[in-house]
Amino acid sequence: MAKRKRLTPARPDYLSPESPAPEMKSMFPPAPPIARVAGESAATAALAEVAGAMEAARAEGRLIQPLPLDAVDAGYLVRDRMAADPEEMAELVESLRARGQQTPAEVADLGGGRYGLISGWRRLMALRRLHEETGEARFGLIQCLIRSPGTAAEAYVAMVEENEIRVGLSYFERARIVLRAVEQEVFATPKAALSGLFASASRARRSKIGGFLPLVAALDGALAAPGAIPERLGLQLGRMLETDPALAPRLRERLRKAEGAEAQLAVLVRAAGGKASAGSDPAGTEPVSPPKTPAPAPVEPAPPPKPVHLQAAGSGRFMRITLSGPGVDPAFRDRLEHWLRHGR
Repeated sequence: MAKRKRLTPARPDYLSPESPAPEMKSMFPPAPPIARVAGESAATAALAEVAGAMEAARAEGRLIQPLPLDAVDAGYLVRDRMAADPEEMAELVESLRARGQQTPAEVADLGGGRYGLISGWRRLMALRRLHEETGEARFGLIQCLIRSPGTAAEAYVAMVEENEIRVGLSYFERARIVLRAVEQEVFATPKAALSGLFASASRARRSKIGGFLPLVAALDGALAAPGAIPERLGLQLGRMLETDPALAPRLRERLRKAEGAEAQLAVLVRAAGGKASAGSDPAGTEPVSPPKTPAPAPVEPAPPPKPVHLQAAGSGRFMRITLSGPGVDPAFRDRLEHWLRHGR
């Protein structure tokens, strides 16, 4: 039987291993040069727009940036808050340890890679403590908004507003920053500093801050817990010191001999003509003689806060909250807007 011969199709030259691959032509026609130029121009314009938006956000203080802790100068401004509550500081440290920094600090660009702290002093101190304790790189940076205050006065106002909204200041601390701003030549007079730093405060509150100015001028640095001085006692002592400047050195001497904040408070109460609230006065049983002037008029109690009514409608992401009532005035609106922008 004859053996069949297998027929195989001839292999095209372009399929042989030695042959180069044929040039493949695109099924789409090449884009005309003008289209390529237009595309490249659009991409360049989009990139420039993004870069411009980022630069504008940075210049306007809307871009959060991580900065090394050592690059932030905590002494850029004379701080209004004199001391941090140990319990509150411990809570902040643990919050940063567990969740990281949720709210940025505010700084001013001083040039040369240095930044001056405007607000966020407690956050900066807590991060420094964590970095020293753990050595972790995540605690070596602080998230900041870089502000560009036009004047030192604007920087001080930003610091005061931050603390007023976040945790509030004592009247002694408020009066102290007024006098320090004058000493730093940020404002020409205490009256100008009071109006500039606390412009959003009511006239009654500004008046009370002004009433503490003589007390701060006489006793700053001599008190263990100045923020604990009650409002009425501070205002009464302020009037007495303004009337009798010779009272200041006598009070400072009594305070120097007293041990602890409670004993010092007893000295101040005795000076105002009252009785010590607890125990005997370690600085001596005799009260500091008040000036021979008519008894000061009683301090009028602060008016009760105006009510604010809240009404909520809807639920979840579509909840609408309406605030109304006598308390919803321009000052309330400004404080609320600042809090919504900057958080806690």
